[in-house]
Parts: sequence; C-alpha cells; structure tokens
Amino acid sequence: MSNIIQLLPDHVANQIAAGEVVQRPASVVKELMENAVDANATLVSLIIKEGGKTLIQVVDNGSGMTDTDARLSFERHATSKIKAAEDLFHLHTKGFRGEALASIAAVSHVDMKTKTEVEEVGTHLMVEGSHITQQEPCVTPIGTSISVKNLFFNIPARRNFLKSASVEHKHVIDEFQRVALVHPSVAFKFIHNDSELFNLPVANFRHRIVGVMGSKMNEKLVPVKEETDLIQLYGFVGKPEFAKKSRGEQFFFVNDRFIKHPYLHHAVSSAFEGLLKDKAYPTYFLYLQVNPESIDINIHPTKTEVKFDNEHAIYSILRSSVKHSLGQFNVSPVLDFNKDASMETGYDQHKLGAKIPSVVVDRNFNPFEAEYKFSSTFKLPSSKRNTPNPSWEALYTNLEGQDDDLLNIEVDSEQVSGSLFQGEHTQHKSSGTFQFQRKYIITSTKSEMLIIDQHRAHFRILYEELLRNITAKPALSQQLLFPLKLQLDTNEISVFKTLKESLTNAGFSISEIGEDFVKINGIPNRLPESETSILLDQLLSDFESDIPDSGFDQTDRLAKSLAQSMAIKNGAVLHKEEQTELVNLLFSCKEPMLTPLNRLVFVKQSASDFDKKFM
Repeated sequence: MSNIIQLLPDHVANQIAAGEVVQRPASVVKELMENAVDANATLVSLIIKEGGKTLIQVVDNGSGMTDTDARLSFERHATSKIKAAEDLFHLHTKGFRGEALASIAAVSHVDMKTKTEVEEVGTHLMVEGSHITQQEPCVTPIGTSISVKNLFFNIPARRNFLKSASVEHKHVIDEFQRVALVHPSVAFKFIHNDSELFNLPVANFRHRIVGVMGSKMNEKLVPVKEETDLIQLYGFVGKPEFAKKSRGEQFFFVNDRFIKHPYLHHAVSSAFEGLLKDKAYPTYFLYLQVNPESIDINIHPTKTEVKFDNEHAIYSILRSSVKHSLGQFNVSPVLDFNKDASMETGYDQHKLGAKIPSVVVDRNFNPFEAEYKFSSTFKLPSSKRNTPNPSWEALYTNLEGQDDDLLNIEVDSEQVSGSLFQGEHTQHKSSGTFQFQRKYIITSTKSEMLIIDQHRAHFRILYEELLRNITAKPALSQQLLFPLKLQLDTNEISVFKTLKESLTNAGFSISEIGEDFVKINGIPNRLPESETSILLDQLLSDFESDIPDSGFDQTDRLAKSLAQSMAIKNGAVLHKEEQTELVNLLFSCKEPMLTPLNRLVFVKQSASDFDKKFM
C-alpha cells in the first residue's frame, strides 16, 4: 500500500493560513492598521475602494522597515514581537503571530513602500500570491505604505462569497472604529472612493468617541472609572433613555485591544436591569487594563477572544462600577452617593422661622387692552383682524347685516374618516365583526368562524402596499410644516444613502443627507409624524448587520421593516368600521393567510369543531 500522507506545498499552506486570518476586506484593514499602531505611528490613513474589494491602502508615519525586514515580513511566523514562548504572556502590542502579511500576500497583490528614519532611501516590494516579484530602492516618506489589491484574485470561490460593496464597506468601518476608539493619541483618516469619511485628530477618549460615533453621542455618555489591584476600569456608558434595539454601540477594550466577551457583556446588562425598555441594549465604551500575565489572548486567530484568570471578580467589579456611575449621575435611583450640598437640610433648620412668600401684583394690568389673538386653526375675516381694543359687547352685536361674515369662520381641520385604513373593498362578505382582547378580530362566513390577529393582518396589508409603491407606483407623502432633522452616525448615514431611492418611493421626502444628519421634509400618509424617528431608528437597526444588494432583496426587506413598524399594535381599539375595513383589505391581498415573516394571520373554526366540543 502506497503512502497517502504528504506535505502541502508552501503556497497551498499559505492560502489555508490566510483563511484563518483573512476572511474579508475588513480583516486586512484590522491587521494593517494594528501593525501601523505597533510601529508607533502618530498618523494613520486608510484608503479603500469598492468596500475594499478593489483596493485597501494603509499609510502611516511610523518607524518603517529596512530592506531586509521588509522582505522577511512576508514570511510565515516572522515577527518582531516575541522571541520565546514566555513572551506570549507579556504582550503589549497588537500583532505577534507573524501571520498577517504572509496571509494577506497569499491571496492578493501587495505593494509595499517603507523607509526608516536613518536611511536615505526606502524599499519598494511587490508581492503576488506569496511570490515577491520585485524589490528595489525607492523614494518614499518615513513610515510604511501598504496597498492590497484584488483580494482573493487566486481563490475565485472565496471571492464569490464576499458581499456587496456596501456590506463590505460597513464591516471595514467597524474595524476602523475599533482601532480608532482605543488609540485617541493617534490621528486617523478614512477615505472611501475618494470621499473622506473620518478625519480624527489627536484627542482624549470622550472626544474620540464623539468624533467616531457622531456629535449626538456626547449628551448620551456617563463616565465610569474604578481602580483596584486586579483591574483598572475607565470609559463611558450610555444613558438608558438612549438605548438602541441593536448591539452596534458596545465596545470592550482590554489592554488596548478590542474584544468580544459575552460574560462581561452580561455584567454591564445586569447593571442596567430595570432601566432599559423592552428589547433595548445598553451603549458602552469600556477600557480595561489588567496584568498581561492574567489573560490569554492567543486562543483565536483574530485575537478578539480572551481568557481571564479571575473572570468572576472582574464581573463583580464591572457590574458594581457601572451601577455606581448610573446612580452617581442621577440616571438611576440611589440611596447615597455624592449628594448635592444645596439640597441638604441642616440640623439647625428647626431654629429658623418660616419665610412667608411675597406676592407681587401688577395693578395696572388690563387683559382687555391686548389685541385678540386667535388660534391658527381658525381664520378671522379680514375686516375684523386689525380692530384695535375690541370690547366684549362687540362680540355679541351686529351679528346680522353688514357683519354676517363673522359667522363664516373658516376652520382648517382634518375630516375624521372613522377608519385607519384606505383602499378598495373586496368581495369578501362577513356577517359582522367583533374585537376580542384588543388583539383579535372575530368574523364569520357561511360555514366557519375566522379569528384574525389584527397586527399581523395590518402587517400583511401594508407590506403588499409598500411593495407596490416601491417597485411600481411611488406613494404619496404628507409634507411636514417643519423639516425633521435626524442626527445619525457614519454607519447609519451609509445605510440611509443606500436606501434613499427606496425610501423616496415609499413616501419619504428626503431633502438633504449630511455627514451626520438627515433632513426629511415629507413622510408617508399613514405614518404619524411623532413616530417617524422611532420607525427610522428601527429601520436602521434592521439593516445594521447587513445591507442586501440593490434589487428585490433590499426592497423586500425594506417593505417588511416599514410595514411591521407602521402596523397597528395589539392593544389598539378598533371601531366596527375599522374592523370591517381591515378584514376586507386583508382578503384582497395576494397571500392573506401568512405574514411576510411566514406566521399565521388567522385561524379557522368550523361548525363541526364546535360540535365536537359539546359532545
């Protein structure tokens, strides 16, 4: 029998190793930016095109490399961070595995220019699929510039698994934020498709958070600080009233490294217990400093998972510190933290006499001297608008004759239709409706009874209507008297730009999209103005993790999100006319039996079903 085990060629082994480190363009961004920070750079620029699928370039002004180091940096297990196994427990840098550049070069075209401070000229390297094709001296500034082009050019199957440019761009933003948030002493720039998204100067932690997440974040933050022998904790948590329905604004950093840790997340969530709305998640930016010997960060190739020696103690410190900060800054009820001295009652208060309040009366005030000002709802005839100092008698005299126009007061009011729904009625005939528990609509046909979930029914109705509006006939919108201005972060602005056309067809009138705000002049007819910001916040949360390509997937997802948010909720009281309208519109839908999420809208009960219950 012949031998069946063989050694893989180097280029195959490099591609396998790349699969552990390089999963998408964001993985390349993470490795290159961390290397730039490790090189003591004070300015790091990130330039990408088409979400990083075409170009990823990181330019820094760090220490640079010699020509020999530049060539060795693309070899596997080549690193300047560790020399012995014991060094793994004394890490103070980002990268240490020696796999990053080798893995990136195995699946892309890499162009590197680097120069140290002591050398007169730099080094230019070109690598294609792990093979160095060119190395020559070049003129370049101090530091390193690495361009990664055509990611996964030699692995078409991996390239086909990449998402759209907008989705990959969002993942790149996530990695950029994770590096920028933990290094406020380093200036960062981010340019996508020749458009500058971030320009972050050197700042403190609070200013860096506001610079990354948007100006609206400043009012949401509550500082957290605690120092013990085991851990040093500092950072910020968000006020409970600003909690979101997504997990996007949750950041843990341990020894200047972003991590994901469900156990510590539970500690923060338990500190917010009783303060958050249903299905809302707290916002936090927490920085932990621990002894490097007490953690193990070498348990995952991406180094986002760590193992603590004393997790239980860290959990307790984190939970109590967050809870203390929420109480100290009057976010949650407290018994005694730092009280305001002006609110205290002194022990000698009983010796002081009662102070009688003084009342000041303006004896010259005459309420009948002012000109009458009617509400904007009513329009007074022009002949009466400028009459000075009218008397009470004038309101009850001369109501006939020349002043008949006083009786013709115009009233601008909306006609009450008595129905929440609009649309064509169908041929479905029922013998009446009944609302049960403010949740179900009960109606009957000739042979059976229908029990309809009112929220799901309206969800189905609005979904099909929105699909028609977005794809075929744009919906009408109601113009707002005052434009609505929403403050959004960079991720949300990116999502909004992608969905702008579909939102316009759905009935939104968007007049301006700025760097951190969106101005809306009109909203769909069915949407109350007071609920617009809530609906759009939910919509952006639904699209936060993934943005489908332009086409039906995006339209379908948008219609589902809008319809579910706009649909009447269980607990709403519907009049008879509204119940009937709901039933008729439901059975005019193409698929009345199921919601867009494939859940039952109604159930049937036949006469025989009732007969069996009485046997």
